[in-house]
Amino acid sequence: MTEKPPLDSNEDRAWLGEGQSESQLTTVHGPDGAETCNADRPAWDSKIQYVLAQVGFSVGLGNVWRFPYLCHQNGGGAFMLLYVFLLLIVGVPLFFMELAAGQSIRQGSIGVWKHISPKLAGIGYSSCMVCFYVALYYNVIIAWSLFYLGNSFQYPLPWEHCPIDVTTNDTVKECAGSSPTSYFWFRKALNVTNCIDESGEFNPIMTGCLLAAWAIVSLAMIKGIKSSAKVMYFSSVFPYVVLFIFLIRGLMLDGAMEGITFMFYPKIEIWASVQVWRQAATQVFFALGLGYGSVIAYSSYNPVNNNCHRDAIMVSGINFMTSVLASLVVFVVLGFRAKNIALRCVAENIGLLSHMSPFGSNEHVVGLPWINMTDPSSVSIAEYSEWYSHHSSMVGPNITDCSLEEEMNKGIEGTGLAFIAFTEVMALFPASPFWSTLFFLMLLNLGLSTMFGTMQGILTPLMDNFSFLGRHRTLLTVSSCALGFIIGLLFTQRSGNYFVTMFDDYSATLPLVIVVIFETISVSWVYGTDRFLDDIEVMLKWRPPVIYKYLWKYVCLLAMIVLLVASLLRMALKRPTYTAWNQATASEMTLEYPGWALAMIIMLIGLASLPVPIGYIHSTLKNRAARSTHSEEGGGQEMQRKLYTKCSSTEQLEPNSHHTVPSGEDDVHPRTAFLPMGNEHYRLLPQREEEEEEDDDEQDTVV
Repeated sequence: MTEKPPLDSNEDRAWLGEGQSESQLTTVHGPDGAETCNADRPAWDSKIQYVLAQVGFSVGLGNVWRFPYLCHQNGGGAFMLLYVFLLLIVGVPLFFMELAAGQSIRQGSIGVWKHISPKLAGIGYSSCMVCFYVALYYNVIIAWSLFYLGNSFQYPLPWEHCPIDVTTNDTVKECAGSSPTSYFWFRKALNVTNCIDESGEFNPIMTGCLLAAWAIVSLAMIKGIKSSAKVMYFSSVFPYVVLFIFLIRGLMLDGAMEGITFMFYPKIEIWASVQVWRQAATQVFFALGLGYGSVIAYSSYNPVNNNCHRDAIMVSGINFMTSVLASLVVFVVLGFRAKNIALRCVAENIGLLSHMSPFGSNEHVVGLPWINMTDPSSVSIAEYSEWYSHHSSMVGPNITDCSLEEEMNKGIEGTGLAFIAFTEVMALFPASPFWSTLFFLMLLNLGLSTMFGTMQGILTPLMDNFSFLGRHRTLLTVSSCALGFIIGLLFTQRSGNYFVTMFDDYSATLPLVIVVIFETISVSWVYGTDRFLDDIEVMLKWRPPVIYKYLWKYVCLLAMIVLLVASLLRMALKRPTYTAWNQATASEMTLEYPGWALAMIIMLIGLASLPVPIGYIHSTLKNRAARSTHSEEGGGQEMQRKLYTKCSSTEQLEPNSHHTVPSGEDDVHPRTAFLPMGNEHYRLLPQREEEEEEDDDEQDTVV
C-alpha cells in the first residue's frame, strides 16, 4: 500500500482548518503494540458489555409502543417488508459508518467530525443538543413508569375500578364517561389541564418521581462506562425476559390469534403511499439511534481492531427482532382486549333487546328465536354481527354493531398504549399486581438503558474536547443531571404531558436528520469513501464490500434528503397539532398549537440545528484571520529561530511499514497519515548567518 501524499495547496489546508493535521482516521499502534494515543481512555471490560450497551441504547420504548402501531396502521406484514428493505439499504450502512468512525478516531461525536475537519465540529455540538432534548423528556417517561410501578403493589389495582364521589355517593362523572384506566392516567397520575395554554401548578408526586429518575441516572453514570456497563447487564436483558413471559401468557388469552392475524395480514397497496415510506424511514432512523452521537461514543471505547461491521449487522438484527417480538406481545394483548370489548358490546345490546321486547323474547322484536336472551355470553361475535347485518333497520339506534375488526382498527400508540390499554388488560389478569409490576419494571429498564446511551452522547464528547471537564467527570455528570431535573420541571406541571408530546414530535426529528445528512457528506464527499474504506481495512484487516461506497455516497444521502424535505413539507402544509384531554366531556380531542408554542417548536429546532452552520462559519473566519496574520508577518520570523519540522512521511518511513495507509480517491483532497512520530522522525533545519556562505561545511543535524 502506498502512502497518501501531503496536501499541496493553501486552499486544501484551509478546508481542513488551521492546525488540523492531514490525518487518516485509524489509531496507530506503536512498536510494542500499545496505542500511541488515548492510552488512558476507558474501555469496555468485555465484548458482551459493549453489545449490551449498544442494544440497550437502540432498543427503547419506541420498539414497544411505536413500531407495533406503525405496523398496525400501515399494512401489517407489508410494512415489515418495507422496514427491512430500508433497514438494509439505509439503516445498516449509516450505523456501520458511525461505529467505524467512533472506533477509529476514539473520540465522541464532536471530536470525530472535528478530526475530519474543524469546519464540521458543529455536527457534534448539534448531536449533543438533541441528546439533551431527548434526555429531558425521556426521563419524564421513566418518572411516569416509577409512579405506576409504585402503584402496582396494591390489590386491586387502583385503575381497576372507578372511584366513588363522596359528595354524591355515585361514580365520578369523568371516570364513568371514559374508563377507569383513562381516568387514572389523566386525572390521578397527570392531573392534566384541558389544553397547553393552561399550565396549572406543579404535580408534587410527579416532581418527586422525576427527581428519583434523575438520581438513578446520575448514580449509574457517575463512574462513566465502568458503572453504567454493570447496570446494563440487568437493564438490557430484563426487558427480553418480560417480553417472552408476556408473549407466553398472551398466547393463552382468548383473542390472541385474531390479534396476530391482524398484525401479519399484508396490505401491499400501502407501498404506493409516500406517507408510509416516510414513516418507515423515520422509524429505521430513530430505532438505531442514528445522529445522537451515542453510537459513536460507545464505539470509541472499543479496541481499534474490533469487528465493527459484524457489530453493525448484529445490533441492527437484534433491534428488528426485538421490534417484532414486542409487536407480537402488543397484538396478542390488543386482540384479547378487543375481543373483550366486542363481547361486552354484544351482551349490552342483547340486554337492550330484551328490554325492548314486551315478552322478554327477541322473537317478537326481530323474528330470530335462536338468540338466547338469558345467556348473552353464549352468543358469539360472528353470530351477532350476522344478525345485525340483516336486521339493523328493524331495531332502534341504541342497538349497535359489535365488530372485533373495528376495535382492532383503533390504533393506540405511545403513552396511550402503555398507560391505558396495557393497564386495562393487566387489570383483567389473575394476580394483576404481579403482571403490572413486571410490565412497568420492563418499561423502566427499557427507558434507563436508552437514557444511559443518550447521556453518554452528551458527556463523552464534552470530556474528550474540554480537558477541564474530562478531569472532573463526576462533577460534570452530577451537574448535567441536576440541570436536566431543573429544566424538566416544565414537564411536571399539569400541562407537562403536552410539552412531552411537543418535544417528542419536533425537538429531535428535523435536527437529527440534518445531523446525519452532514455526517454522510463529511465521510462520503469530504474525507472520501475510498479513503474511509481504506482506514476500515487497516482496522479490520479486511476490506468491506464496495457496495458501501455507493450506499454512503448516493443512496443514504438521497434518502436522508428526501426524508428532510418530506418532514418540512408536512410541517408547512399541516399546522402542528396535539391531543388534549377534555375533563368535561371525558374524552380526547385534537387541538392546534397556539402561536407561542409554534415559536417554541421553531426555537427548539433552530437551537439544535444552528451549531452546524455556526461551526462552519467560525472555522472559516478563523482560517482567514490566520492567513491574514501570516501574510502580514511575511514569514520574517522564520529566519530568526531554529525550526523543527516534521519530515515527510515519504522521506522517513519505509514503504512496507505498518504505518502506511492506502491511497485515497482522486477527487478528494489527499492527506498524509496521522502518525505519532518519535524524535528520530524530526530534523533540525539549518540556521544560516548572512555572512556565512560555506555551503560545504553545513549539514543537517538529526535530532
